[in-house]
Amino acid sequence: METDVTKQLFIEVSQTYKEEGTYTENCWKFLENIFILIPVTNSVLSALQFVFQTPLLPALDLLDNNKIKKIISPSGRCVFQVLGSSGTPYICLSVLTYCSCAAFRFSVLRKRDYILCKHLLAIKLGLAMEKVKEQEVTDEVMTDIIKHIE
Repeated sequence: METDVTKQLFIEVSQTYKEEGTYTENCWKFLENIFILIPVTNSVLSALQFVFQTPLLPALDLLDNNKIKKIISPSGRCVFQVLGSSGTPYICLSVLTYCSCAAFRFSVLRKRDYILCKHLLAIKLGLAMEKVKEQEVTDEVMTDIIKHIE
């Protein structure tokens, strides 16, 4: 699913975030009243908008509202939980590029309208900017989480 272009964009987000460390001001005017923007350059934001289109704004909103959690077990297993805008928790497997949401199945896999759903995009951006909270759980809890992935 991910292409070299998308991988490069996440690298640029990560580098820009580490270099600048402050919030980008005067980005797209229509975004100013929605939420505080991530600290990346206008050119990176424009490139992200061009590549990811519709899922980008909701993904940034999820990231801005700290809705992403990396769940880790002692055995090294890892999943992500993203609390969707409706309050529904979605389980995502970043390495496999999978999300349990309906939009992933329909718009990403079936129709191929988008490269990633907003949940996976939020995870990728959060990892690039080191803004993902971590939670350790037991192996038993991780097994239960994995068993219930839709």
